[in-house]
Amino acid sequence: MKVSIQELMVRSGVTFGTSGARGLATAMTDSVCYAYTRGFLQYLESIGELKHAGERVAVGGDFRPSTDQVMEAVCRAAEDMGYQAVNCGKTPSPAVALFGLENCIPSIMVTGSHIPDDRNGIKFNKASGEVLKEDEAGMSSQVVELDDAMFGPDGNFARLIPVRRRVSGEATDDYLERYLNFFERDALKGLRVGVYQHSAVARDVLVKIFAGLGAEVTSLGRSEKFLPVDTEAIRPEDVQCAAGWAATGKFDALVSADGDSDRPLVSDEQGNWLRGDLAGILCARFLEADSVSTPVSSNTAVEKCGWFKEIRRTRIGSPFVIASMKQATAAGAKCVVGYEANGGFLLNSDMERDGRKLRALPTRDAVIVMLGILVLAKRQGKTVAQLAAGLPARFTASDRLKNFATEKSRAILAKFNSGAEAADLAAIESMFGGICGPVASLDRTDGLRITFTNEEVIHLRPSGNAPEFRCYAEAGADERAREITSLVLARVSA
Repeated sequence: MKVSIQELMVRSGVTFGTSGARGLATAMTDSVCYAYTRGFLQYLESIGELKHAGERVAVGGDFRPSTDQVMEAVCRAAEDMGYQAVNCGKTPSPAVALFGLENCIPSIMVTGSHIPDDRNGIKFNKASGEVLKEDEAGMSSQVVELDDAMFGPDGNFARLIPVRRRVSGEATDDYLERYLNFFERDALKGLRVGVYQHSAVARDVLVKIFAGLGAEVTSLGRSEKFLPVDTEAIRPEDVQCAAGWAATGKFDALVSADGDSDRPLVSDEQGNWLRGDLAGILCARFLEADSVSTPVSSNTAVEKCGWFKEIRRTRIGSPFVIASMKQATAAGAKCVVGYEANGGFLLNSDMERDGRKLRALPTRDAVIVMLGILVLAKRQGKTVAQLAAGLPARFTASDRLKNFATEKSRAILAKFNSGAEAADLAAIESMFGGICGPVASLDRTDGLRITFTNEEVIHLRPSGNAPEFRCYAEAGADERAREITSLVLARVSA
């Protein structure tokens, strides 16, 4: 039976593109995951990245309850095409990507990132790095061959074939050594670090890295149930946990990550979680970057701090940040980095310090942010709070309306995109003028970003990989940025 990937997207409700595949766990049946994996690998064959039977394909996953089933479908699809599935086990997304890059093989990560565990996803990486926008058409246009007898009426395997795939620890080990070999072994000596483990797949890796670099490490909040920790819209319970742990006076910082551990959480000694875009600025400062690529939604403190020779603004999403970094490298920049508002940090240049090397990793990573901030603070003799206070006083906040249909999100934005600027400004000020005042400028690079004459910012856009409507706000005070976000979402949902 021939199956069109484009038709399967419509029929299954599981989207498939540059962000990988995302959907309800119940919709991500064996046949859907099997077909999408075949489509991805067929695309790699068509562009010459896979050429010989027996080549390896790395597969990893997070701690969601549905991940094991999806990993099995992914591995079987690769093996049925004649490739060798390397089971990397439960390991961080950047570890799987790094393993693929270092071995010049494709890598696949089964994860839904930060979204609730009733959903899951599959992230695809080429041997040369992340799937980019130019790959999307080639992937989605694939037509794959499925064996009717392989799947039952429910779309799952009709017969489970017991396969004992040895779990390879190479990806996790390489990721550990990446940081233990680049930083001095006493780089964190004297620092007390709490690792909020929850259900992050890197929870044990983080303990090993921080202890290996000399920190006094305490594990906190480990959960056997998956928790949807979102670094861009931090849950109230995570705010409360951090405040409670910090109140003991036992920690110089707290660190954590989202489910697949490509996005960081770093708190100061008072338990305040740093916004991801501010954390990205500090990490770029530590790396002494000369070119920084970041989405239009990120805090404008990156321009106002004056630390970087070049700042490149992009659409939201790692494919756009990666494309921008590639352009910067081609133009001659020496230390090219990127970061997103969620804190995920991308390194497009090989780094060397005192003979120790850190290879480029142009995909979202969490660990480099945590280490960069703590080492920078220690070198400057500052606390994390003091380090963050040295940034320009621009504060961002974000939140989202969950289970908000993409069609509703687009309808909201359409109200402010009539094609007549005067009418759009009037409509925007009618809805949001009471919150922030007159409009100074509009930016439609990604969604709608509104800058007001008082320099406050409201940025509206649908989520690219979940049925959510996101609001980003920027103001001169943290409380004010949070207030704007709450007022805007209340106004939009009314």
